Amino acid sequence: FGPSERMSSELVYEEVEDGIEVDDLPNFRFENATQFDVDAAAPSAGPPVENDPEDISRYELPDVIRLFVVYFQKMLRDRNVYEVHSIYENSFNKLTDRYYKLSPWPPAEAIAPLVDNDQQFLLLYKELYYRHIYSKLQPTLEQRVESWANYCDIFNLLLTVDEPIEMELPNQWLWDMIDEFIYQFQAFCQFRQRVKSKTEDEIRVLKEASQVWSVHKVMYYLHALVDKSCIEVQLSGDKADSPFADSALYKMIGYFSLIGLLRMHCLLADYRLALLTVSKIDLAKKGLFTRVTACHISTFYYVGWAYLMMRRYVDAIKTFSNILFYIGRTKQYHTRSYQYDVILKKNEQMYALLAVALSLCPQQQVDDNLIASLREKFGDRMLRMQSNDVDLAAYEELFAFACPKFVSPSPPNYDDLPPSYNPQEAYRLQLKLFLNEVHQQKVLPTIRSFLKLYTTIGIPKLAELLEEGDEGTFREHLQCLKHKTHSLVWTGGPPIGGHIASCTDVDFYVDNDMAHVADSNLTRRHSDYFVKQINKLEEIICNIKGNA
Repeated sequence: FGPSERMSSELVYEEVEDGIEVDDLPNFRFENATQFDVDAAAPSAGPPVENDPEDISRYELPDVIRLFVVYFQKMLRDRNVYEVHSIYENSFNKLTDRYYKLSPWPPAEAIAPLVDNDQQFLLLYKELYYRHIYSKLQPTLEQRVESWANYCDIFNLLLTVDEPIEMELPNQWLWDMIDEFIYQFQAFCQFRQRVKSKTEDEIRVLKEASQVWSVHKVMYYLHALVDKSCIEVQLSGDKADSPFADSALYKMIGYFSLIGLLRMHCLLADYRLALLTVSKIDLAKKGLFTRVTACHISTFYYVGWAYLMMRRYVDAIKTFSNILFYIGRTKQYHTRSYQYDVILKKNEQMYALLAVALSLCPQQQVDDNLIASLREKFGDRMLRMQSNDVDLAAYEELFAFACPKFVSPSPPNYDDLPPSYNPQEAYRLQLKLFLNEVHQQKVLPTIRSFLKLYTTIGIPKLAELLEEGDEGTFREHLQCLKHKTHSLVWTGGPPIGGHIASCTDVDFYVDNDMAHVADSNLTRRHSDYFVKQINKLEEIICNIKGNA
């Protein structure tokens, strides 16, 4: 796993900076890797050839595509993982932009003769083929079903053997495979929920194909890949007695499946189980998730989201701050990644969630650079969310922008839809629960601001200041404030763990009709600021000397 760098439970940004290595960044190049030269292979390529996808026998392939497919298969067969990485991340996308920007790649049947019907290669090729359709085009129901069948074939190939198969794939592709598998499941769930836009034939197919993209089957494959790889045993520090534990392919796809299960449980709104799924992963250490930037970002996004929905705002703020600081630190590398747009969107979503968490827990300290970015991006909404008259609409806007695409695990009853049927029921339920939580805290900022003005104050007077006529109702508000400002706070170990702690800058207790206030405002440690600036200055000096 490489050297691990321990971070303290309080976020220390300098340690995050030191943990960044070249191999963790996207689009790194290897000195000994060759590269498929798209421009040299097609110096006089004309416009894309128009083909009828139904007539495979007459399917014409441009010469550069023929060369590319043969070269791609050779690199996979030779297990040249460095060059496969280059083909996957660079050459395939260049050819897509040049030849198949608005149309699908050639079907597997059209290229099969070029690769001697190599079934392993064709399965992987079809994975890219269907992913391109989802990314650039609009998949049909038939294509959604075919893509599911192809994923089943790939995973069955990995799972039904007694010894690891002889194949090596770059970590980026393995992560994207799991990520796309879950994305297509999510897309299919949303597709089948929109019943009113379906034809009779589509509804008939959906009824007959009840196991296609079934939540049970998706979960089965992810759990099976985790079990096959013995990754949880290895993460526990024990030696796994299995040949699959020594295979880089199985180890990484098993690890990424763990992160996939984290995402799945968040999509299904089971946040506690989501955190339990990654209990063997210590997020405070430099783990395998840092080997692929998209995996790193996704892990922290879904862990942070689970913390937010479990009312663990301190942990959510630390989680989002950690990954946002990392993205900002390495942003010059992400611009060269084909996934730059995805990273950029996730970055904006996590800033939105950080704004929400800070509005619900405003006394938590955050890095000054992140605060400046927050004010620039969501300053107006944060003012609306943190005002004494809390604006629920601002919370709803950021929730809608930044939340995962929740799914309903079961298909609708196509024959008997209720009059109140809503295809976005899963999202609406999570939004309702979240806004209920915000509504319960609506008067708490005002009460806290009054309490900070006194050391002792009578309950009747405090109720009068709040313009609350019923003293009993006001005492309920005080109990709510006490309850909401205490939560689990992670102190190390599994993400689900933690200790109950106060997360407010003012503490109080009630004795009969008097509220006694103890100011527990944390003193800002200026030494941290100076140490950080000294480290930045030393880094600048090193860069200047290195370029001189």
